[in-house]
Amino acid sequence: MVGENIEVGVYTTAAALAIAEEQDLDLVEISPNAEPPVCKIMDYKKFVYEQKKREKVLKAKASKVVIKEIRFGPNTDDHDYAFKKKHGEKFLKEGAKLKAYVFFKGRSIIYKDQGEILLLRLAQELEEFGKVEQMPKLEGKRMTMFIAPKKK
Repeated sequence: MVGENIEVGVYTTAAALAIAEEQDLDLVEISPNAEPPVCKIMDYKKFVYEQKKREKVLKAKASKVVIKEIRFGPNTDDHDYAFKKKHGEKFLKEGAKLKAYVFFKGRSIIYKDQGEILLLRLAQELEEFGKVEQMPKLEGKRMTMFIAPKKK
């Protein structure tokens, strides 16, 4: 590595700059608030490049949250419910968040208790695959509930 023959110690700014120029490197201020300020002799462009490379790798490793939606009506039939529950189960197994909602059309808003019962039933039946992140909440003509997948 370039700069290995530099002795670690306290240098004046002029001396540090001279050493950096002699090595054909940059003098980079690491912590300006320290007394005296801490500087390091390095190739700054290479440092920035490696830092961007590290950030890119971290960003690639970060998991992207996928939200899958399932829509019910307040009077959803048992067969339709079972079909949609099976899809919800599959989504949670894949690691996606599940947004289940009951959509109330027209005057069907009078059945909000049925919608809530439907969502709570879904939450109970999907309990082994995910946990409820947000309990059923009415927002306008929609009653929404979020279920997050369980960690493996």
